[in-house]
Amino acid sequence: QVQLDESGGGLVQAGDSLRLACVVSGGIFSNLDVAWFRQAPGKAREFVAAVSQSGRHTDAADIVKGRFYISRDNAKDTVYLQMSSLKPEDTAVYYCAADRSGDISFYTGAYEYWGQGTQVTVSS
Repeated sequence: QVQLDESGGGLVQAGDSLRLACVVSGGIFSNLDVAWFRQAPGKAREFVAAVSQSGRHTDAADIVKGRFYISRDNAKDTVYLQMSSLKPEDTAVYYCAADRSGDISFYTGAYEYWGQGTQVTVSS
């Protein structure tokens, strides 16, 4: 069974940076497309960024483009989300998700495996 374990969240000030990590176990990491989603209180879970199995293809939501970057290290079975110029509206629980389809997707329903999430809080 594939398991995803997020880390790196915390309380930061507006303008700061954070790097989230998602360690994947129980599966063949290089066969998984991986994405980050986030969910703020009272809001639906939304797509943040995704990376393909090979790492050659990435995509990000318009609201984070230019500030957030996703990458993967297949030797460490880990996907990273580097976040910079953080804003209070980035406050949310950030979730890592994975699937074996071979296509990165913006939709939560496309992902088979989910982590428990890590809280990111940005103060103004």
